[in-house]
Amino acid sequence: MEKRKEDHIKLAFESGLNIQNLDDRFYYEPLLSAHPKERVEPISFLGKAMYNPVWISSMTGGTDKAGHINRNLAKACNEFGLGMGLGSCRILLEDEKYFDDFNLRHIIGDDLPFFANLGIAQIEKALENDSVRNITGMVKSLRADGLIIHVNPLQEYLQPEGDRLKNAPFKTIHQFIEVFDLPIVVKEVGQGFGPESIKSLLRLPLAAIEFAAFGGTNFSKLELARANDAKAELLNPFVNVGNTALEMMRHVNEALKEIPNPKCKEIIISGGVKDYLDGYYLINKIKLSAVYGQASVFLKHAMGDYKELHDFIQQQIVGLHLAESYLRVR
Repeated sequence: MEKRKEDHIKLAFESGLNIQNLDDRFYYEPLLSAHPKERVEPISFLGKAMYNPVWISSMTGGTDKAGHINRNLAKACNEFGLGMGLGSCRILLEDEKYFDDFNLRHIIGDDLPFFANLGIAQIEKALENDSVRNITGMVKSLRADGLIIHVNPLQEYLQPEGDRLKNAPFKTIHQFIEVFDLPIVVKEVGQGFGPESIKSLLRLPLAAIEFAAFGGTNFSKLELARANDAKAELLNPFVNVGNTALEMMRHVNEALKEIPNPKCKEIIISGGVKDYLDGYYLINKIKLSAVYGQASVFLKHAMGDYKELHDFIQQQIVGLHLAESYLRVR
């Protein structure tokens, strides 16, 4: 105890330790809870039971490192009760060589949400070629609960080898819903959805909307970095457009005044969610059932030994439980 008190005195006078920035999103209520224990009550989301409101957002597949990364992430889902979206499964429609990189259900377990993933361009082509059955077969072979469709017209246009969409993504999604009999989640890829797009999606019978908002990994910026200098200079202003997760949360809440009984009732809030306090704030402010998602922070810790990923997620969960115990959203 004496050593601890000496540390307090010393540290109190160190440069910077007395500089504090109030997080004014919360009221701190220290009287209302004992220290938190591990969560015992499951959270119902996407028809399954999660034990923490955290989603591992779509990242990678079809590369040499993807199998190792995905297996680490799947193991973490199982251990901590999280949900997971795969990276683009497009390669599985062309070649089953990488199937094991995506084949994670036996690791995650049957009781947690697990979704495959394809881009809107692949959906448009499948409808055009009458090959939706191939997508259904791929999803079922993975024993996934359904399909995430990533909507990325700006990324595709900026990508040197990108596809060109013939139809508005909303039209394609609407047509796909009619012929695909598994749950569908629609997400962006780093720039989010504006208010009119949000309204359109809420009116569709989707399992969920994932924000993938501006502020996280910006795939349009990544694609321009791969383009030639002239194209990059011309189109570079587009990398700074989008909608943040905070803006999109407000878009959803505002849209519910016009659409009080939306067909889509669940949200994955992702894109620029830096930590558990961002996630806790946003899922408590939005007026639909929600979890929060992250991608690059998980990717960073999943590339090495599993223990690194385990320890990182454990710290996140502890922080989230402390927030649930002592913080009330203003």
